[in-house]
Amino acid sequence: MTVTILPAVQAALDAGNPVVALESTVYSTLGLPVPHNREVLHASRRAIAEQGATPALTAVIDGVASVGVDQDDLILGATDKVAARDLAVAAAQRWSVGVTTVGASLTLADQAGIGVFATGGIGGVHRGAAVTGDISGDLPMLGRFPIVTVCAGAKAFLDLPRTLEMLETLGVVVIGFGTDELPAFTAATSGLAVPHRSDDPGEIADILRHRRALGQGGVLVTVPPPQPIDQDLLDDAMDQAEAQADEAGISGPARTPFVLGAIAELTGGASVAANTALVENNARVAAQIAVQLAGDPT
Repeated sequence: MTVTILPAVQAALDAGNPVVALESTVYSTLGLPVPHNREVLHASRRAIAEQGATPALTAVIDGVASVGVDQDDLILGATDKVAARDLAVAAAQRWSVGVTTVGASLTLADQAGIGVFATGGIGGVHRGAAVTGDISGDLPMLGRFPIVTVCAGAKAFLDLPRTLEMLETLGVVVIGFGTDELPAFTAATSGLAVPHRSDDPGEIADILRHRRALGQGGVLVTVPPPQPIDQDLLDDAMDQAEAQADEAGISGPARTPFVLGAIAELTGGASVAANTALVENNARVAAQIAVQLAGDPT
């Protein structure tokens, strides 16, 4: 499968300069409503550039897997989501526009030779997965590729203990950036300890170097959201959103965007404000790590 890389991104890679891959789903209406998605896309790119790195948005455009997409309007209005398993189908069927999930973005970043990736919150093991089997396909991708993924932890409405357990099973090293506790997307705390903590982007870059030398996979860096939602408000909204999803019979890939949309409505937009702030912040932290990764190891 051919992967097209934007010339500016390729030039940065050829020069050994820092690059940060970005997931496009979070910037589409599947992730954030208009006009917040456009604003945070611009803010994320700006945050990366200010740290001295090059942003590389990933997507499928006219059946071509692309790294460094600059056709913003196509991404912002996209409604078709491409998971890692869908990439070959999207190419063969020449999908017009497909925004990439965490797993698909990691796949394309690895193909391009990018070592750091930023997103919002990862997927994971859904509540009731013992019955439904509903586990995000992103998790195996985190363990497969030697890439640092920067996120705000896993989405709070997931089964977070089982998600952490699954990450361990898949060999993903989980690091709290400036925190001893796993963030829960728009919530700063989850009550769950992270296996490791690091407050230093350079140390995280060094961890990835050692992982690569050992032939191991990814590093998941979890960053607390800078504008967390009140926990009681979030808990109530999550319960109601999950109940709405159950009542509507929504499961699989459609469940997460449905639940996120319901939470946004139930919190009066507070979750959207928290989401936009954390996406930009994650991009900034990812760029700091990418700069250290591009430098000479100490």
